[in-house]
Amino acid sequence: FVQMLRSTKKRDVLELLRRAPEEMLPFVVEAAVAGQSVASLAALSDFLDFSKEPKSLLEKFLYAAAFSPRPSGELLRLVLDKLDGKQLAPEIWQTGIVATGSLVGKLCQQKLCRLQEVKHGVETILRGLRNATEEAEVVIYLLALGNAALPETIPTLLDHAEEGPATITAAAISALRRFPTQYISSKVKQAMRRIFHEKWKSYDKTCRLAAAEVLLDNEPSPMDVINILLATNQLETEMATFLLLKVQSSLHADHHPARKIIKDIMRDPRINNYNFFSKAGISSSFSGPLTATQDLLSTFGLDLLFLEGGFLRKSVSDFSLLSHSQQLCAAQVTIEAQGMELMLGENVSEGEEEPELMARMSAIFFDVQLRPVIFFQGYTDLMAKVLLSSGEPTSVVKGNLLLMDHHQVIPLQSGFQVVIKLQGGLGLDISADMDMSVWEQELKTSINTRGSLTIDFQAELDAPFLQATLRSQTEVKTSVQFDTMLKFSSSPVLMCLQLREEQVPYR
Repeated sequence: FVQMLRSTKKRDVLELLRRAPEEMLPFVVEAAVAGQSVASLAALSDFLDFSKEPKSLLEKFLYAAAFSPRPSGELLRLVLDKLDGKQLAPEIWQTGIVATGSLVGKLCQQKLCRLQEVKHGVETILRGLRNATEEAEVVIYLLALGNAALPETIPTLLDHAEEGPATITAAAISALRRFPTQYISSKVKQAMRRIFHEKWKSYDKTCRLAAAEVLLDNEPSPMDVINILLATNQLETEMATFLLLKVQSSLHADHHPARKIIKDIMRDPRINNYNFFSKAGISSSFSGPLTATQDLLSTFGLDLLFLEGGFLRKSVSDFSLLSHSQQLCAAQVTIEAQGMELMLGENVSEGEEEPELMARMSAIFFDVQLRPVIFFQGYTDLMAKVLLSSGEPTSVVKGNLLLMDHHQVIPLQSGFQVVIKLQGGLGLDISADMDMSVWEQELKTSINTRGSLTIDFQAELDAPFLQATLRSQTEVKTSVQFDTMLKFSSSPVLMCLQLREEQVPYR
């Protein structure tokens, strides 16, 4: 369908969009974005009216743009034109900003940073960040900078990381974690040390742990590792348990950048002893391989941070791919619940700001940060969701994406040439659900990920006296569901974790 659209005139694409049945329209929009021909983008520009179209269709268009494997300046210009100066629904505006960040980052990876559209995109994000007055707006702009991963924006991210309230600090550190190791300079590490060790002011526990992870994951110095380990003696039990397990799990991961340093430090009995590693918390950090071949390592990681009273504060499930020292975050889903301890009569730790009652989820998929989803914000909203719950899971992202799009002509020694075409499409459906029962004192979370990948490969030799074509098609389908259930009506808190993976058909 994408190949067909690439050779179609604007008026025909426009006619196709206008006449497509309602259930087929999102698919046609996604294919038109993937095609990225001048005609298909011009047709989309005429067809999409951001003040009228349903939100679901506009989100599909913006996410299709964000995931585009080799976007063009024209695609970024189309997204910026549609966002410019219009009164948009909050969800569409947020998705548009994170998509802009993703497009800017991918164009810069193609050495197209000097394009006028890229400069306009960067200025749009930075100007919006300077003028933002609400925390939620600042967070979206920071996440967009994480998608772009431009080294010149690191000082801006550091300012927000050190100066901002908890949600802004968390978003800024999350954006910094998206940068390759070569950009995590001594200045960045110095700022992360100040946050973790609380040199200037108090920080939320999740922000301190995130700062420690930046230090541990980016060629740490032996002193950094020792100081983080020594600090666990002064930390709350759950934070200390989480950090110690994080350090221990990196010892078992051959690919971890801190493995050799930690191994050397562990030879010191003053650190590697029962007193250090016998924290009795229930928080955990685990990472292990799913698949290992000569060229590819895929890993699954699960982090669970609990509060002292046994309530789940944050869970992160992560699927990553490593190949020839390149890393790709295939999927990472984070669920956070804050302020719950106040409902249960627990006291906030000294120096920490009183957290607002809130539960949210954010996801990174194929290195693109998606718009965060808020389950509830504030006690009134929680009560309304509990009483009026539809039982329907919240859709995080759903659609069809072109992940690979490669065209190459290879001249042979004989004088002939071979034309190689490779396309890979992904059908994706991620949904999440959080069910909170105040009366039963139960919390259930469920993340459901379904995907199907199709890869189409074609090699063609065309000579005056000979024609030969080699074609290969591959299809894979998979479904993974991750459920947590927490019963906090009694002590100790009861918890059940379940990871279900369906049989993977491979054709």
